[in-house]
Parts: sequence; C-alpha cells; structure tokens
Amino acid sequence: MKAVRTVVFWCHLFVGVVAASIVVIMSATGVLLTYQRQMTAWADTRGLDAGAPSPTALRLGADSLLAKVQASTGIAPTSILVRSDANAPVEVQLGREKKVFVSAYTGAVLGEGSPAMRDFFRVVTAWHRTVGATGERRPMGRSITGIANLGFFFIVLSGLFLWWPRTWTRARLRNIALFRRGTAGKARDFNWHNTIGLWSFLPLVAIVGSGVVMSYSWANALVYRVMGEQPPQAQQQAPRAEGAGGARGGRGGNGNGGARAAGPAGGRGEGRAERARGGADAAPVVALTVDSAIALGAATMAEWRGISIQLPSPSAKTLTASLDGGTGGQPQLRGSLVIDRATATVSKWEPFSTQTPGRRLRSILRFAHTGEVLGLTGQTIAGLVSLGSVLLAWTGVALALRRLWSWGRRRGRVSAPVRTPGKPELETAA
Repeated sequence: MKAVRTVVFWCHLFVGVVAASIVVIMSATGVLLTYQRQMTAWADTRGLDAGAPSPTALRLGADSLLAKVQASTGIAPTSILVRSDANAPVEVQLGREKKVFVSAYTGAVLGEGSPAMRDFFRVVTAWHRTVGATGERRPMGRSITGIANLGFFFIVLSGLFLWWPRTWTRARLRNIALFRRGTAGKARDFNWHNTIGLWSFLPLVAIVGSGVVMSYSWANALVYRVMGEQPPQAQQQAPRAEGAGGARGGRGGNGNGGARAAGPAGGRGEGRAERARGGADAAPVVALTVDSAIALGAATMAEWRGISIQLPSPSAKTLTASLDGGTGGQPQLRGSLVIDRATATVSKWEPFSTQTPGRRLRSILRFAHTGEVLGLTGQTIAGLVSLGSVLLAWTGVALALRRLWSWGRRRGRVSAPVRTPGKPELETAA
C-alpha cells in the first residue's frame, strides 16, 4: 500500500506541476465567468425602460411587434424571445449578428445590448477554452486545455486518495480538514492545499469531469454507454459544438436566458434544410401565427419564464418553440414544443423528463460544468471552487518547489567535502 501511495504521490506532483499554469488560467477565467449570464443580461437591459407606458397599456402581439421591428430596422427578424416578466423587453434577433431589445408595448427598439460586456466575456471565454488562441491556432489551444483538464481530473481524484488519513484521529483529521491559524511557509501551504482540496472535491469532480466530457469524444460517448445507450454519432464527432474545453469551458451562454439554446433540430435546422432544397416543396397553407405558437407554449408549460421561437422559412411545415422555466442553464426546467404550421396543433412536446437517460445526464453535465444546473447557488459554488483551484495550483507548486529545494540542500550537504580538524583540505586537480 505504501508503494502504491508513493507512486500516486509522484504522479500527482508531476501532473500538478506540468498542468499548473493552464489550470490557473482556466480557473481564473472560470471565476470571471461565474455570473456571465446575469452580468450580460444586466448590461444589455440597463437603462432600458421596457415597462408599460401607462397602467392600462396592453402588450402587442408578437406578429405585430415583429412587423414593427422589421419596418424600423429594414432587417427581417430571424428569432424572438418573449419573457413572462411584464417589464422585460422582448429580444429579437436580426440576421446572424444583430440583436435588439424591443418594448413589448410599443414595438420600439430600445437598444442593442452592451457590446463592451459581450466583448469582455468573448475574450475571457477564448482564454478559458483555447488559452487565447485564435484562428488556425484554436485547435491547438483546445488540445492544450483538454489535456490540462484531463490532468486536473486525475489530480482531483488522486488528491482524495493522498488526503485519506492512514489512521483516523480527531487531531489528524482537524489538521488536514480545517484551516489553521498562525501557520506560515510549508505548514500553511500544506494546510491550505489539503483543506481546499477536501471541501472542493465533489464540486470539482462535477466541474472538471464534465469538462473532460465536453473535451473528448470518447468521454462524451462514455456518458451514453454508462446509461446503456448508443451515443449519437454527431455528438461523438463534434462534442465541442457546445464551446467546452477547460476547467469551466462549457460556458459562453448567449445571455438571453438560455431559452434559445434549448431548441432541438426542429426549428432552425429544419428551416435550413428546406432552404437548402431551394424551396422545391410548395409552401404550406399556414394557419399558425407567432402569437398562436407563444400561446400554445404558455398553455403547455404553466411556469414558463421564457419562450424562444426560431422563425421558420416559408416552406417549413413545423415551428419549434423552446420553453424555459428556469434561469437559462437548467435543462431539467426546459422543454421543446413542435407545432404543425398548417393546423396550428402540437405535433410533439418534449420536456426533460421524456428524454433518454443518456441525453438527460449529458444535458445535466453540460450545465454542471458552470454550476447553472443548480441555479444561482450552483453558479456561486462553481465560482468559489474555481477560485479555490487557483489556490490549489499555487500551494501545490509551492510545496513542490519547497520539496525540490530541500532535496537540493540535502544533496549539497552529502556531496560537501568532510574536513578533519587540524588537517588542511586537499586541493583537487584542475
């Protein structure tokens, strides 16, 4: 057992020293990304007066609102996100890049969000996922963060093995499980490293483990196989479509509350497929309006907080409404509604509970990586654990350097010539 512990210790130390700098980068950027969704939403809507202009004012229908936006901007809307909050603006996507915030009561464009905040998080996310690499270097950056993330996962698991006391006594447990005052140097680093590692263990397993899943196709496939399912081929080939790749690399939400991210392949994907065929199929007789789709969504999920609709092409036969009853990063509170455009009836309702176990676990892991699966509490825990990871890396490297320094000093004492009192030291030949 002692030999095994020794091997694990040296592997733990070696991997920790090698991966420390990348782990620090991923963890530090993870701290900055802790409340990305909330900060982006705040910056986008700060100063916007989206409330009712009078106590008797009524909200515009979605179809009328979209028509007003197109008339004022000259750009055809591609998606709309409506919130249940009466004072929240409606988000309308124009093309691929532009998004505007619109008054639900007048249809007036109130603003385009905060480019500065979005640019800040774009840079932080790039460092988090690819160590700042851009362009042709992005794959290399992703490989670096993926390897570091895998190494960090080993460090987390082996750390608990090394922490586990050989003999359980109250004093010994207190020394490695609680912060001790009045310590300095090696004793302080050892105490901090053990205590932070212990209390961060379970969150780190979820955060770093899910990062591995989003970094490697084999890990992504393993999630489904563990649940007794065959992994989807597309996800095996491109697990990074979610933007993962680091100690908190699953981040990078769109800042719209997440309802839009919940949509399956039905809405935008189907519209693209129809356009790719050049509109060969005759456009269906459409009885469904956007207002009707929103009403069907609200009736399907009583506790909805956001309904997002990707506006289909004229020839698309169905429309998909993505419903969100959470904070935007809680897949267990999401659902997808597919509606037949010709009959304005529900073709398919897919809440979280109807998904396969493998797909549910995969969705949970995606947002366990950021802590969002548990809402604001989970995000806070994830942020604190990311901060703790910075200290883990720092104290770990400090302990390794102290060990190397002590080893060097011992070697120096052993190799130093031994002097005999009263006898001159012999000179060595040049």
